[in-house]
Amino acid sequence: MQSTKPARSNRRRLAAVVTAASLMLAAPAGVAPAMASANFPSPNGQTNISSILTYADVQKELQKLEQTSRFNVDVFTLAEAGTSVNTSEQGRDLYVATVGTGPEDVWLQGRIHGNEPYGTESLLTLLKDLGSNGSPDYNLLREKYTFHIIPMYNPDGSEENIRQTILWDDLTGSPEPGENGREQRIDLNRDWTEAGFAAKESLAFYEYWTMVKPDFGVDIHHQGLKQQWETGDDVTLSLGISLAPGGPTLPGLADGAYDVLTRQMMVHVFDELSKYGSINIDRYQVGNGLEIDIKGGVVSAMMLGLDYQGLNPEGHSNPVVFLETSGNTSDGSLGQKARGKSVRQNVLALEELLIGMATGEIQQEDPERWDEIPHQPTTGYQTDYAGIVPVQ
Repeated sequence: MQSTKPARSNRRRLAAVVTAASLMLAAPAGVAPAMASANFPSPNGQTNISSILTYADVQKELQKLEQTSRFNVDVFTLAEAGTSVNTSEQGRDLYVATVGTGPEDVWLQGRIHGNEPYGTESLLTLLKDLGSNGSPDYNLLREKYTFHIIPMYNPDGSEENIRQTILWDDLTGSPEPGENGREQRIDLNRDWTEAGFAAKESLAFYEYWTMVKPDFGVDIHHQGLKQQWETGDDVTLSLGISLAPGGPTLPGLADGAYDVLTRQMMVHVFDELSKYGSINIDRYQVGNGLEIDIKGGVVSAMMLGLDYQGLNPEGHSNPVVFLETSGNTSDGSLGQKARGKSVRQNVLALEELLIGMATGEIQQEDPERWDEIPHQPTTGYQTDYAGIVPVQ
């Protein structure tokens, strides 16, 4: 489906979406973005997780949005979607919400790690806007795309406030012991591999992905407190691509198209969010100049077109990027005072990326400007298949 690209100067950029509080954060015209607040997020004191959304909270919010939205938000479980496996390890329903009538499918997921909560809040905020906002930008998004939104990929880990899920014995109603007699914790973001799919959540959402066959996607995470490599300024948001651009894997996929488009996505988000004085952005790296190049991550497996148990025989694949907000709940670095800013920057990033894709602005970006996003000079690639691979 062809779409016309509105002239940027004639298009109202998110005016009906960004709250007054968000606008107060924007840097004045002609002024370089200010250094992010040193207290964003604040590591001081204990993180109060009582305000973090629970599984029950998410169920209630999804039901409310389905009932009150103007533009047909549809909420359902994977059991209702018809996947063969459709609950979490502990038997919780796995929820998806769809909105939009467009021919292209977009996959948005959050909280695959249970101690990284703001992906959930960010996606629920976006879902509310997609369901109710009647601005030209949001009309365009609904006309061009059908969104598949997974606000809480890992409900068990979220309830336990841990990164992983725990393998569960349905007969005993307790953790399934491993060979060492201890409970087995599975990182759901490392479980989409030929030798993986140990957890029910992984197989359930993988099967749904093969049913949807999305055109592109975004995954929302948290990271620890971080400083920019050259300046030492506090980082509030890192932009990530799990198969490193120019690295061992990505240039060989889709004739190099994903290597280009994922960089264009991140360049666009960097430019647009750098206008906000309290958002300080860098590239996601794993330390010592190492870029991530993992094949077992969910978004990596999507780009690789993983065919597990014959569920993806056509080899469908799609580009995906991820966002990393600073702080998490289990190490106490979340910072309650930063909650609103943390969620807001995720929502802004999603809006800019989605609208930029819909208008074609992202596809016009220079992918080589990926190197302009602050980062430590690349020395190699940290992989899950060959250890550390040095830069050639």
